Amino acid sequence: MTLWPKSRDRSEDARRDVVAGGIVVAGILLFVGTGGSVMQSVVQTLVGIGGGPDKVLSVALILNVALLLFGWRRYEDLNREIRERTEAEQRARYLADTDPLTGFLNRRALLVQGQRLIADATSNGRHVALFLLDLDHFKTVNDIHGHAAGDRVLQVAAERISDVLPPNAAKARLGGDEFVAMLSFEPAARASIDALAAALVTALEDKVAHDSQQIRVGASLGISLATDASMTMETMVRQADIAMYHGKDEGRNRHIWFEQGMEMAVQVRNQIETGIRDGMPRGEFIPYFEPQVDIATGRFVGFEMLMRWESPEYGLIPPERFIPVAEDSGLIGELSLQVIGRAMEIAKGWDPSIVLAVNISPQQLKDPWFSQKLTKLLVETGFPASQLEVEITESSLFENLPLVRSIVTSLKNQGVSLSLDDFGTGYSSLSHLRALPFDRIKIDRSFIAAMRGSPDALAIVVAIVRLGESLAMPITAEGVEDEATAIELTRLGCSKGQGWYYGRAASTDDTARLLADRGLLRTPMLPGSLTPDEEPLRKSA
Repeated sequence: MTLWPKSRDRSEDARRDVVAGGIVVAGILLFVGTGGSVMQSVVQTLVGIGGGPDKVLSVALILNVALLLFGWRRYEDLNREIRERTEAEQRARYLADTDPLTGFLNRRALLVQGQRLIADATSNGRHVALFLLDLDHFKTVNDIHGHAAGDRVLQVAAERISDVLPPNAAKARLGGDEFVAMLSFEPAARASIDALAAALVTALEDKVAHDSQQIRVGASLGISLATDASMTMETMVRQADIAMYHGKDEGRNRHIWFEQGMEMAVQVRNQIETGIRDGMPRGEFIPYFEPQVDIATGRFVGFEMLMRWESPEYGLIPPERFIPVAEDSGLIGELSLQVIGRAMEIAKGWDPSIVLAVNISPQQLKDPWFSQKLTKLLVETGFPASQLEVEITESSLFENLPLVRSIVTSLKNQGVSLSLDDFGTGYSSLSHLRALPFDRIKIDRSFIAAMRGSPDALAIVVAIVRLGESLAMPITAEGVEDEATAIELTRLGCSKGQGWYYGRAASTDDTARLLADRGLLRTPMLPGSLTPDEEPLRKSA
């Protein structure tokens, strides 16, 4: 049994058309030949001269008429078939070249049409700009609001892009949330390209309405330039992509032109990402510990864990070099939990009064299973939950407060303390303190550093301390750099402080010695003995 009809043989159709055409031509010739004689006999009969038309000729005439009707029908069929075939080919070409969601060109069509645009424009002394536009935080839209909302955001983005760009601009969706636009311009009119790019970024800042929800995304835009026909589409797209990611690194929601130095930065970033992937299984990422001190007494009350990369090739690498890459590449969750687990193993050897504070990346707070993962680490390491303090930056609460509330409530139920980090720099601090069960507030270091020379900064610090008192939330001040600042914070009633005045972030060995000098280790260190973090390494060797 045949499931699909056999495809029509075009050569057979052509042979049929030739036969039909021959029949029609023969019919016309016969009609001309017989029609005259028959009609003459008919006329003579009507005037009483002849005896009527010949029967054979009459039959031939009728057959000729039938042949002519057949030919006309076949002619109409051919015309209809040509129309249908032409429409089908146009539809197939449209589907092959077009993104079905937005109606823009797809990647394949863009590469073909874009190369043609470059050749035509540069031959006439014009330049070509390629915009590569990526929606900021689009993955979060799908994760939080669903894929239907994501599709709606993409459609609205396409509409806004079309509204801003001139009609002759080539517009394409490369896939996901990446869009491309190309247009030619006079070399002296580069400012107009900047204005268009800025207008695109502004247009995409507006919220998108979907099912009574207001969704905000924003966009980062990279621009590459073609000044002669030697530029290929592949190179233009790659350069614009590099510029776009450079813009994301600088803060997102902006446009930026490609420059040659950016390519080197991308290579460095790729090296860092590769190093992270290779270094995690080798245990190259280690915890450092910054002291937290009771300001009034000077007693150690805790340590904030900070991450360092002990690279065999480049030495000790600070977190600002690799944390952003780990976040962008999606590695931060696994990396953070690995180092936190190592810090827990170390902190088990501390006095029970010493708290281990760990900072959580905003990316981790988008993981619905984060609290379970952290709880699993507590169980595996045997570290007491009561000695763990999770620090959450206020800015990370902006995107999905219900999910964060679920995570932090679960952690609180396990006995973990919660601290609101960088207080005062976020979006709606008071509402966050009301909505989430925080135990402590940390004042951002920028206010502490400025309070001695700025009455406004001092007023903010005073207000935060008083707010903490009214909510029964102790205050930790970050960035305490000198004695005068520590004295002023003591006068204001701030309970905890950390910063260079109390000690910089130190390695496991140095931290153990610091605690041993104050009798704050569970087991005193012996000369030449292993530090608490080295013991698990010996067992696994």
